[in-house]
Amino acid sequence: MASIVSLPEGNLSCSVCRDIFRDPVILSCRHSFCKVCLLELWKHKEVLECPLCRRRSSLELPFNLNLKRQCEAVLQERSREDTTEVSEVLCNLHNEKLFCLEDQQLLCLKCKALKKNTNDGLSQIDKAAKNYKEELQTALKPLQGNLKAFHKVIQSCHQAAENITSKAQHTEKQIKKQFEKLHQFLKDEEAESIAALREEEEQKNKTAKEKIEEMCREMSSLSETIRAIEEDLRAEDNSFLQNYKVTVKRTQYTMPDLESVSGPLINVAKHLGNLQFKVWEKMQEIVQYIWTPILPIRVSACLKI
Repeated sequence: MASIVSLPEGNLSCSVCRDIFRDPVILSCRHSFCKVCLLELWKHKEVLECPLCRRRSSLELPFNLNLKRQCEAVLQERSREDTTEVSEVLCNLHNEKLFCLEDQQLLCLKCKALKKNTNDGLSQIDKAAKNYKEELQTALKPLQGNLKAFHKVIQSCHQAAENITSKAQHTEKQIKKQFEKLHQFLKDEEAESIAALREEEEQKNKTAKEKIEEMCREMSSLSETIRAIEEDLRAEDNSFLQNYKVTVKRTQYTMPDLESVSGPLINVAKHLGNLQFKVWEKMQEIVQYIWTPILPIRVSACLKI
């Protein structure tokens, strides 16, 4: 028992009432509190949690028997000390025991007379104790009110923290939703721009193919003309001269404009010029400006009692 009493009393104090534990109960998080203090703190709460670590708990509150024994030992030791102090203060020579209101101490009437004090400043112990207890009860009420105010404000701050987390999660979902719309819009615009490019590519390739076929026909005709002229050159003089006029007409060939034959290339400026600006103009049609009032946390309101 001596080892129990020698423990520091700070370790035996309830963190709610700051006094020695009375009927201590232990939570699942291993923190202990006075049963009365804990039930009073949970009276208006929907979620039951440890006042220290905020871990959730249930109404099953087993007694911390080991801690209770230690606290009882400390209280008994205090009681013995108080009894010893009173016995030392009270007079051992006389039976009358009074309380001196002036000196704020216990003594007997005869000892008071020896100190040359009148009886006006004396009171019966039970009466003096009753009066002083009533005064302390009156002085205690504002302190108890302050403690309740602290509990109320702390509860409000916890609720504000939960609201902040909830609002942040909701806003995060809205942000993702808005960016998904923008991503889809950009994908559609990209697909549309590439489709326009592919269409122009197909048209230009078709035109180039037609030009190639036309040039092939021109080459084939020119090759036939050259072959005929070469045959006339190898013919006998009489035959050559007889067909000369026709052969000369064959040499009168007009060459097409080969530079224009290749046709126009892809109009890169059409597809890339001001592309970002055009997309931004279209984007403005789908962008939604959402105004959400921001309610800052008022720390002063949380701390004001």
